[in-house]
Amino acid sequence: MNKALVIPAGVWVISQVLKVLVVLAREKRLELQFLVGSGGMPSSHTALVCSLATVVGMTQGFGSVVFAVVAILAMVVMYDAAGVRRAVGRQSAILNRIVKELLEKRPRDEVERDLREFIGHTPFQVIAGAVLGISIAWLWLTISGG
Repeated sequence: MNKALVIPAGVWVISQVLKVLVVLAREKRLELQFLVGSGGMPSSHTALVCSLATVVGMTQGFGSVVFAVVAILAMVVMYDAAGVRRAVGRQSAILNRIVKELLEKRPRDEVERDLREFIGHTPFQVIAGAVLGISIAWLWLTISGG
């Protein structure tokens, strides 16, 4: 069993299920698209890479080159999730408003369908994903004997 594959995959599944549960609790509606989609609480991308970094650090050593590479990858993913992808989501919201205004003046088939607005994450969602990924990976390795 390759723990560096299995544990992050398990963490990703758990975080995707948590997204559905968070939307269900907050908005009282079942949104199964969050099982496979990006955006939402917690950041599953962050949870995935942080759990991978934790597994690598705990199995290969926190001073290893492999851990350094994975830690840098995790930082890039978290920056992207909270920065670039969040900005794209904001731009999508503005463009969707423009499209709705165009719809009032043009037939529906002339205007493209809505852009996805929930692409990125808030800093809190990224931190929650990091805590989730690190915690589950650490717990999994501790219980399974490393």
